[in-house]
Amino acid sequence: MGFLDGETRAALDALAALDAGETQTDAPAALDRVRAVRRLLRALEAEPAVLAAVREARDGGADWAEVAAAAGLSEGAAKQRWAGDDAAIAERREASRKRKRERPSSRPSELPGLSVAEAAAKLGVTAQAIYLRVSRGQLASRTVELPDGRKYKRVFPDGDAPED
Repeated sequence: MGFLDGETRAALDALAALDAGETQTDAPAALDRVRAVRRLLRALEAEPAVLAAVREARDGGADWAEVAAAAGLSEGAAKQRWAGDDAAIAERREASRKRKRERPSSRPSELPGLSVAEAAAKLGVTAQAIYLRVSRGQLASRTVELPDGRKYKRVFPDGDAPED
């Protein structure tokens, strides 16, 4: 009996079966491979054996930098993913899911003025130059905050920034 969860084992077995029996290169077979790889990746991300191994490594004296290096993550990302007890981890995951559900996935298009990148392109300079001109008072700008908390720096190369 291995250490992998049943769902992970099934996804791995399905991918291995496709790999062993693959003789076609048609689109449906290619899409089956994509689905099988993605299924395995999702299962591995949720694999309980990883959390158990991280906890075992930490109990054995490994620090977060070592855990992060082994996982190919930054130290902060490793702590975010695995620090604390099951309740703390579940709370962080739910908070992340909630933020993702509540925030639109696209940037609003009805904002006043230009973005820093748009202003840089219009004036033929870099974004850094735009920020410098704003700090020197050579360009008008203001930060627009949306009701969901997102903030956007807007630049007004042709005049003053309108008031709220």
